[in-house]
Amino acid sequence: MNEAKQHQFDVRYMRMARVWAGNSYCRRRQVGALMVKNQMIISDGFNGTPSGFDNNCEDENNTSFPYVLHAEANAITKVARSNNSADGATLYVTSSPCMECSKLIIQSGIKRVVYGDAYRLQDGVELLRKAGIEVIQLKDDLD
Repeated sequence: MNEAKQHQFDVRYMRMARVWAGNSYCRRRQVGALMVKNQMIISDGFNGTPSGFDNNCEDENNTSFPYVLHAEANAITKVARSNNSADGATLYVTSSPCMECSKLIIQSGIKRVVYGDAYRLQDGVELLRKAGIEVIQLKDDLD
């Protein structure tokens, strides 16, 4: 696929990830993720609590509970429970991955990560690049 066409797909999938972030019940930050392989969405996720927990991500001090799952982790575990494989996929996520999610991304076989906003810590992005994963920040052209 040529570069211009890939950019067009990237913009569209990132817009969809932003819409998907709206499913999150988290008050502090809503993050969405889509996993795409062969131009098909094979998984999705948003930050939130594990299945069976109340849809409440923060305590009374607005601090996230330690068991809240990130959007990337939700998308990766969701594809793991399906007949699909993340191997060679692109992950679109509205915020740059943290270190823990970056480890999951590497181990799952995802080869490309496109993210929107930069998280305050960039160690996850640095780890992805060190692992040879293509990482692109895409924050323009989305509105």
